[in-house]
Amino acid sequence: MARAGLDKDPREVAAMFDGVAGRYDLTNTVISFGQDRRWRHITRRALDPRPGERVLDLAAGSGVSTVEFSRSGAWCVAADLSVGMLRAGRKRAVPMVAADALRLPFADDSFDAVTIMFGLRNLTDTVAGLREMARVVRPGGRLVVCEFSTPTWQPFRSLYMLYVMRILPLVAGTVASNPEAYTYLAESIREWPDQRALAGKIGEAGWERVAWRNLTSGAVAVHRAFKPGA
Repeated sequence: MARAGLDKDPREVAAMFDGVAGRYDLTNTVISFGQDRRWRHITRRALDPRPGERVLDLAAGSGVSTVEFSRSGAWCVAADLSVGMLRAGRKRAVPMVAADALRLPFADDSFDAVTIMFGLRNLTDTVAGLREMARVVRPGGRLVVCEFSTPTWQPFRSLYMLYVMRILPLVAGTVASNPEAYTYLAESIREWPDQRALAGKIGEAGWERVAWRNLTSGAVAVHRAFKPGA
């Protein structure tokens, strides 16, 4: 499977990520100019994982983000639809589970917090996925979403979209094991809702106190919310 379509069929998405797993982390660092490390650090701070808490890291890929979150002393589990991605991170000392974000294999109220970095965009139904995340988080628990977004300054927005649609696939082609997957990445970023629209979807899914922080002039945004009923 070279790439998934924008209908985001789960089998196609999983196969696409299986195909890029071997060099995925390296490619992310290259196409983000090293900003991926900063984005993980800020996501961890927004998530605020604490010793003894149970944290679900969805779309965790090879577990790089899961390791980052677990440094706080929280018990963090990496979950991803792509078995190939999980295999790429099998040497990392975090528990890993193959899971579909729309049908999570966890009981209600199992976690204190859930996070998803650059994976919400790949679900066939964004609101359904956010509702499923709410199901497995305890009342009062936290959600943090780190995802590509819409730059807030128009001149930079135009430059950013030029990079995403024209240059990013070319850069990815020099390091990625499946360059065509990054054409999907570019197209899915272009179709993704902006910060306010995503906040609306998070609220529609039942989360409350939704807020966001722009990173890299809004090219990426971190949304945080809480499950009602603390």
